[in-house]
Formats: sequence, structure tokens, C-alpha cells
Amino acid sequence: MKTYEAPGKVNLSLLVAPPRANGYHPLESLVQTVEWCDRLVVGLGEGRDELESDIEDNLVLKALTLAREFGGVPALTMRLEKELPVAAGLGGGSSDAAAALLAAAEFGDLAREDLPAVASRVGADVSLFLTGGTVMMTGTGETVEAVRPAEGFAMAVIVPEFGLSTADVYRHWDALEGPEGDEMPEGRLPPSLRGRMPMRNDLLPAALGLEPLLGDFMADVTSIWGTTVCLTGSGSACFGYFATLEEASDAASAVSGLIRESRGVALRDHGVTMASTESP
Repeated sequence: MKTYEAPGKVNLSLLVAPPRANGYHPLESLVQTVEWCDRLVVGLGEGRDELESDIEDNLVLKALTLAREFGGVPALTMRLEKELPVAAGLGGGSSDAAAALLAAAEFGDLAREDLPAVASRVGADVSLFLTGGTVMMTGTGETVEAVRPAEGFAMAVIVPEFGLSTADVYRHWDALEGPEGDEMPEGRLPPSLRGRMPMRNDLLPAALGLEPLLGDFMADVTSIWGTTVCLTGSGSACFGYFATLEEASDAASAVSGLIRESRGVALRDHGVTMASTESP
């Protein structure tokens, strides 16, 4: 059995353009993987893939099906241990799929260089988790480029009691005719993030319009933290910047009465990886 870590991500900035004819939105996003991970335990199966998971709607089996179009992959038996909240904008489902693709390459004869092509067919941001660290994501999420690593800070990531559907947020953004989010002043950013690109989330106005509780939630957390609170992806997870992991963890604990889950997270300089191997 092999265990793979599937990290979460935070969109430090997310610039969105109107949809193409195929309905997908071009974007530019500075993304950072973080040390908050699901775990996918994988072994050889018999006959067909088997997945043990509390999450019915996940991309793991889809990833394996598409992987077999590129190379031979034996039947696998898998157990998905979820730590990342769903419907939060942290990318857990896409990261789980990327972990399945890594397992497909290691258990079968799928070439590593084919994984990005498979990933782009599985889902828009699956590719970023094959690279991880600090990356620039463009196109509709399929083009991922490692960039100068972010450093010198940690983040408090918090998830409210309500979730948001990515598809619903994008539809509402279209209905609002593509608003831009408010740009974070450079003086409030960690030094390693300054001078890169406009630091804003264009999906924030749509998320606020779709879920009125989000505005109150972000305002309450801002009051407690005394610092700017940002939305990651389409939400509903939010985050703030802190100088150290200890400070980020304390901040996450300070709002425990308002949230579903919270955690101080360190920056992760890589994507999905095999964490351990053990006898079946």
C-alpha cells in the first residue's frame, strides 16, 4: 500500500475574464499549495477500481478512467481520507484526482510526462497539484508555471458553516457582467508577494451576492483579526496573512466560534507526493 498526500491550495490572486464560446472562463491566478492535506491510500486491486470514501462526488475514479487512455493502469483499491473541507475553494477534489494520477503512474506504465495532459481533461485546476508550490495558473486552469516561491509568512485559513458552488459563483459573476474584486494594497501584503500582479479575487463580488452571510462573516473576522480577510477561489474559505505559523494558528483559533473549520497553515513548496509505503 502507498499513501499519497493531496494538499490544499489558496488563490492568492484570481483574475477572471468573460467566458469563451465553450463556457469556460480564462483566468490568471497566483496559487500557493499549503500544508493541509487529504490522504489517498492505494494498493493493487482485482478486476476493477474500488474507492472507499465518504465523499460521493469526487474525481478520483474519473482520473483513473482517463489515465487509462494514455497508458496501462491496473485495477486499484483506494481509501480517501478527507481533511480538506468540500465546497470551500481549497481544491481538495482536484488534488485528490492529482494524487490518483500520480498513483496511476507509479502502479502502472503511464508516463509521468503525460500526467498534465490527463489532468487537464479531469478538471480545470488538477494540473496545478502535480507541480505545487507557488505557481501561476492561466488559460482555463490547464497551464501551470512555477514562479518565484512565496516565503516569509503563513496563513490562517477558515471555512464558514456554509459552502458555495463553484459553478453557481461563476454563473452569478456572468450575470453581474464580470465585476472585478477590490485590489489588496501592496502595503498589506507580505513582502514576497509585492510587485507580482494585481492581488484581488474577481469572484468575490459574485460570492457576496450569492451568499449574503459571507459579507457578515468576513467583516466579523476582519474585526477580530485586525487585518484584511481574503476569499480563496470561489469560496467559501477565507484566509489572512500572518508573520509566523504560530500567529496564524492563534488567529484561526480566535474565530473558532464562527466557523466550520480553521487552521494555521504553512506554505508547501510542492504538490502531491507519496508520503509512505507499507505492506498490504
